[in-house]
Amino acid sequence: MTRIKPGVQTRKRHKKILKMAKGYWMTRHKQFKKAMEAVLHAGEYAFAGRKRKKRDFRRLWIIRLNAALRELGLKYSSFIKSLKDKKIEVDRKILSKIAVEHPNIFKKIVEKTTNN
Repeated sequence: MTRIKPGVQTRKRHKKILKMAKGYWMTRHKQFKKAMEAVLHAGEYAFAGRKRKKRDFRRLWIIRLNAALRELGLKYSSFIKSLKDKKIEVDRKILSKIAVEHPNIFKKIVEKTTNN
């Protein structure tokens, strides 16, 4: 039986990692070991960033809502509580979009929650 050396697979794996490390600084895009480290770290940061993005956007929506509500003389927390009490199910993303783009409609929503 003939011996098969793993050179082809190794080269393929190395090329794949080096392609992923394209644009990295100094030896991180040339040497396989350094590129491997850099790609693994980049993957970790990317994963964490995807989780962080969700938090950051929620914070942004809450800040926008609070700013729009302060102009109307309300607080964010009391507004959210009144929304839940009235069983109005609109999420923060949509509410903040309405508050920024259509302030008149947002004002009507606020009136609906505070009245009655």
